[in-house]
Amino acid sequence: MNELHLETSPYLLQHANNPIHWKAWNEQSLAQAKGENKLMVVSVGYSACHWCHVMEHESFEDNEVAEVMNRHYISIKVDREERPDVDATYMKAVQLMTGQGGWPMNVVLLPDGRPVWGGTYFRKNNWIEVLEQLQDIYASEPEKMFDYADKLMQGVAHIGLVNAEGDGAIPDPSGIKPIVEKWARSFDHEYGGYARAPKFMMPNNYLFLLRYGFQTGNRELLDFVDLTLTRMAWGGLFDTVGGGFSRYSVDMKWHVPHFEKMLYDNGQLMSLYANAYKRTGNALYKEVIEKTHFFIKNELTHESGAFYSAFDADSLDVRGHLEEGAFYVWEKDELKELLEEDFELFAAIYNINEFGFWEDGKFVLIQNESLGEQASKAGVSAEALQEKKTEWEQLLYEAREHREKPRLDDKALTSWNALMLKGYADAYKALGNEEYLTAARRNALFIAGTMWDSEGHLWRTYKNGTAKIKGFLEDYAHTADAFITLYEATLEEKWLMYAKQLTDYCLEHFYDEQVQFFSYTAKNGEQLITPHYETEDNVIPASNSVMGNVLYKLSLLFSNQYYEKVALQMLYRILPGLDYPSAFSNWINLWFELSMQNRELAVCGENAAEAIREINNLYLPHIIVAGCEEESAVPFLQNRLVKDRLMFYVCRNNACNLPHSNLEDALKELELK
Repeated sequence: MNELHLETSPYLLQHANNPIHWKAWNEQSLAQAKGENKLMVVSVGYSACHWCHVMEHESFEDNEVAEVMNRHYISIKVDREERPDVDATYMKAVQLMTGQGGWPMNVVLLPDGRPVWGGTYFRKNNWIEVLEQLQDIYASEPEKMFDYADKLMQGVAHIGLVNAEGDGAIPDPSGIKPIVEKWARSFDHEYGGYARAPKFMMPNNYLFLLRYGFQTGNRELLDFVDLTLTRMAWGGLFDTVGGGFSRYSVDMKWHVPHFEKMLYDNGQLMSLYANAYKRTGNALYKEVIEKTHFFIKNELTHESGAFYSAFDADSLDVRGHLEEGAFYVWEKDELKELLEEDFELFAAIYNINEFGFWEDGKFVLIQNESLGEQASKAGVSAEALQEKKTEWEQLLYEAREHREKPRLDDKALTSWNALMLKGYADAYKALGNEEYLTAARRNALFIAGTMWDSEGHLWRTYKNGTAKIKGFLEDYAHTADAFITLYEATLEEKWLMYAKQLTDYCLEHFYDEQVQFFSYTAKNGEQLITPHYETEDNVIPASNSVMGNVLYKLSLLFSNQYYEKVALQMLYRILPGLDYPSAFSNWINLWFELSMQNRELAVCGENAAEAIREINNLYLPHIIVAGCEEESAVPFLQNRLVKDRLMFYVCRNNACNLPHSNLEDALKELELK
């Protein structure tokens, strides 16, 4: 047993019995490398990573590999979800060295922490050969490594830095139109998403495209977003039996997923489908929200209201072997036995045929037609087929519950919890289901009570009653964003005040006045070999882009010009380098906030919360909503109460028209022109 048995991360604990003398990333491990003048192997992965498990089995459980690593190296295992700062820093180096990245990520470092070699997955013999060669070079010609490390660090330090300087006016948001037109060239108009595989869902991309299509009246764009959301919901990517989305699809049609289910995907997708439901009323979108809630409630929710991180891709098959997707896939004979006389109709709906075939006699359930089209072909009503579909899925769910479930990553991460909290708050806005609001509130109380230290900082991770590792910018940004959304859903002002408090903490502890962005790590936190400024949106939007949107919204509600200045200065510096929009959708959303269409709406007086619930049912992406039923500490709401009246104030940049006394007139003024 190595030092990892002292950790709480499920991923690190998976490696606790390896013969390698693994250590965790900490001051003691780094000091030992310096003190003994040894190279370090830093291996980064996460619990739901299939290829991480493969490399562990092939190499890290092997005594021959262990002998080489234990003799020459200080070996450090890192859970990338606990330490995204370490992961991001060394991923830059790996991408520079190899042109690509991924997990597991393995880097060799000098005793001072500078990288000299790296890559992703390696087979056993290749891994041993490389490690022996590197050790030989370090022992005989260390200056070669030092020289290479110096050059590599110059490149690492410049990745992600924004070169634009100075101040200036933000271009008019009409400039978004050619960017979206260029973006559209990469769309897959048959299956939705982007015309490439593997297919990641990128929820933030579609949240923006949904909003932009709606505000500009672009029917083609709205149809594309609907196509994407429909195909994602039909595909094997979405678990129609037990709910929840897998991380990505390995093919073009959203069929065969990389089977791990991540909390951050499901939180963001709940927000996306909630907004799309508000615009369309599409029953399929509502079904996705309900099934996602079922999965989160039953599999990823702790009694405290915290959310667990992930379900593994691998689970034990009938032979007791770990196999990717074993929990989710079906064989034809098994389905025939379960469904009996319904099998033929089921097979037509879920493509138990060449279209739905995966491998080794196994099928991943996927639809390729709407329920209405399928009902027409089957000669039954859509309502009757929906009933059948519900019965079948329940039958399969009960059968599947007898299988060995995927392994659970039961740590709670603050930023991911915040994304799920926001998803629940958005789902409550759209559907009014009190279960969703209860889940959101419980999680918000968990974050505020457990993950927010009395000294003012957030903690990153929680397990077994202990919160640890000081939070990174993404923890603050997403929590502030989620608290604002919960405020919008409830008008409970404390959540808005908490969001402001977290934002002020970030401005004091993370904002770099010289670079004019927020550093990923707090100024008083552990400093790695080079600062990291996260600016490009990925499957999770960049922490700086989230902070930009949060600051802009709070600048309006709190009449704070400094918030606005910081947000727009970041945007000003981003726009010149905005060459591939899918990596900047949250920044483009901030840019679009400057459109002349956008408004603020204050709802003040008796029954304001009830009126807000009605407003929240509507798709109004161009409106920032606030309200109160009594005197408020929020500047935007002050002096707006009229005794025994409910008033609606429509404003732009805090310049307000005469108030309306009924919602219908206010909504008429808020209509897109």
